Amino acid sequence: MKTSMLATSRKSILSYAADLPNVCSLVGLFCSLLAIYYSILGLFHAAMIGMIWAVFFDWSDGIIARKMKGRTEVQGLFGAQLDSLIDIVSFGICPAILLLSYGDFSGWYIPGAFIIVATGVIRLSYFNVFGLVDKSTYMGLALDNNVILLSVVFLFNSMMSRPAFSIVLYIALMVLAALNVAPIKTPKFAGKWYYILFVYTVMMSAIFIWQWYSL
Repeated sequence: MKTSMLATSRKSILSYAADLPNVCSLVGLFCSLLAIYYSILGLFHAAMIGMIWAVFFDWSDGIIARKMKGRTEVQGLFGAQLDSLIDIVSFGICPAILLLSYGDFSGWYIPGAFIIVATGVIRLSYFNVFGLVDKSTYMGLALDNNVILLSVVFLFNSMMSRPAFSIVLYIALMVLAALNVAPIKTPKFAGKWYYILFVYTVMMSAIFIWQWYSL
């Protein structure tokens, strides 16, 4: 039945990308690309701003999709695949590059970068197959929560030497990676948490901009 539905609903590739929730997802991908770009340049405060906004747009696409009327099942299936693929870039590749760049691309940081990406891929594969434990519970820590917690850790960047903070960053990312695939149940934040995330995103962006220009 699903195969038949997909066959009859097949349109051009870009027509599905033009769907409003998917456009929102792609804006989040652009934020992640900026974060990767600034990480490579060593502008880590700017990179963190890009990563935080990537989280905000990742939350926004689902909210927009649920509020839209007349969105087809095929558009939803396409959006779910798009969101998952973007997640591995935003919350796997991006923090891995941040770690590598902060460590001056030393070989010692390659195992950590691999662990970040590998656990991200494993977690997303698990979620794509099994989904939520229930309507409000994940198995393991959701990948987007990594950035929310990492941004708090990064506030201490200016208080420590770069070598010292690189160790803190390494350890923090390894702990988060372990939590991503751990057999623990974590809450799915929704409802009012979206507005709290928006305030948090704006506030943290302002703090990182202030720290950036204070260097």
